[in-house]
Amino acid sequence: MNIFRLTGDLSHLAAIIILLLKIWKSRSCAGISGKSQILFALVFTTRYLDLFTSFISLYNTCMKVIYIGCAYATVYLIYAKFRATYDGNHDSFRVEFLVVPVGGLSVLINHDFSPLEILWTFSIYLESVAILPQLFMISKTGEAETITTHYLFCLGLYRALYLFNWIWRFYFEGFFDMIAIVAGVVQTVLYCDFFYLYVTKVLKGKKLSLPA
Repeated sequence: MNIFRLTGDLSHLAAIIILLLKIWKSRSCAGISGKSQILFALVFTTRYLDLFTSFISLYNTCMKVIYIGCAYATVYLIYAKFRATYDGNHDSFRVEFLVVPVGGLSVLINHDFSPLEILWTFSIYLESVAILPQLFMISKTGEAETITTHYLFCLGLYRALYLFNWIWRFYFEGFFDMIAIVAGVVQTVLYCDFFYLYVTKVLKGKKLSLPA
């Protein structure tokens, strides 16, 4: 544990809470990609199967349970409770173009050819691109609500902070995980355009829109 991992975790948690509060308070999931949320639920499910095989710390266990629970709660709100407000026409990204290649890559490139390790690797690869349906949806609609942009900013900040976490661990612990680092870089790069628009528009009180 270090300051970058802790703040990264808190940023991730903040993103999840912001999204849930946005949906619950507005009683609407308009502007939210259900497909991205399904992918995130799949990420957490495949990554945290070690909950049944090992115990690291109370903090670690609680965060894993919270992530999984909140992911499925979000999916429930979008596809069940507030389904009438879900914009399926604009949430049209073909997620199979992400899941299938990621699945194949996780079998070919991993740390250990075992079921749990392959699923963990799959989750790392998938998380790096899971936000694409959401960004694609914003691109199609041409804009995003301010609260949605705050969610995306916290989510992107979490990944950026985790990159600093890997750098810290390399220099102070001698720990180096190429798979996690490369996936983290890919995910952070996907947010770069959004970060620029967030700083130049949202923080100045303007509405965010992505180039179509």
